[in-house]
Amino acid sequence: MNAILTLTNVTKSFQHKTAVNNVSFSIGQGEVVAILGPNGAGKTTTISMILGLLKPTAGEIRLFNLEPHEKQVREKIGTMLQEVSVMTGLKVREILQLIRSYYPKPLDLEELINLTGLTEQDLKTRAEKLSGGQKRRLSFALALAGNPELIIFDEPTVGMDITSRNRFWHTVRALTEQGKTIIFSTHYLQEADDAADRIFLFKDGSIVADGTPQQIKARISKQSVSFIVDPELSLEKLYLHSEIDDIYRKDNRVYVQSTNTDRVLELIFQEKIGARDIQIERGKLEEAFEQLTGNDKEAI
Repeated sequence: MNAILTLTNVTKSFQHKTAVNNVSFSIGQGEVVAILGPNGAGKTTTISMILGLLKPTAGEIRLFNLEPHEKQVREKIGTMLQEVSVMTGLKVREILQLIRSYYPKPLDLEELINLTGLTEQDLKTRAEKLSGGQKRRLSFALALAGNPELIIFDEPTVGMDITSRNRFWHTVRALTEQGKTIIFSTHYLQEADDAADRIFLFKDGSIVADGTPQQIKARISKQSVSFIVDPELSLEKLYLHSEIDDIYRKDNRVYVQSTNTDRVLELIFQEKIGARDIQIERGKLEEAFEQLTGNDKEAI
């Protein structure tokens, strides 16, 4: 797979604080990569360096085998940042036409409108009169205006309602089918689990996990087996086995935590407790996040 982006031993320091510490990775064409981590973990600083908004203190960043600030690179990338800033005095359609004119092979205007869900009313509205939702749609459209090969989203769905969020990810899937490379940060872990081929999990400026969502969830030390059983039945027999770390009830199901789920299944049948609807719970991304970063998921 061709490397679109490569970071080699990248460090960024601000006075006495190291925000990004010796980070290295490569992203290939067509990958969808989520960057996750607690607040202050180095996510936004890393994205800013990739975009050429910040220069690394040490190390090297290459986009399309060029440096981030070069014109050929800027013509191939699109970005949607958390803060939406648009030019006042122009209508949305005029802004789109202006930004498209900066690129050698811009996306067709009608396709751009269809992809991002901009309405006819949106297109007629001046930038200073846009609502928050309209600004997010415009920001999305501006990220796609140049028909980029690499698209970077920083917390793209913040402030979006459920309908807008679903449409956004539907469009992202369509873009990946065209071979686009997508990098996004998000504090909605379910989005990363659903959309990403690969996840970088940052902690204290370093990457503590790099893998598919399944691989990262597999690093959870305690998995569980869940089942339904007569609520009056005692589970004391299961407590007697050292392989079992914990047992608890939730939403009419019993959850048995253990590092050896195969052994738990044996014990369930061995003790003849009448379990039904048995499921192996492989863990959630939220749990992996908490274990690998030592942070509650709300602090992303």
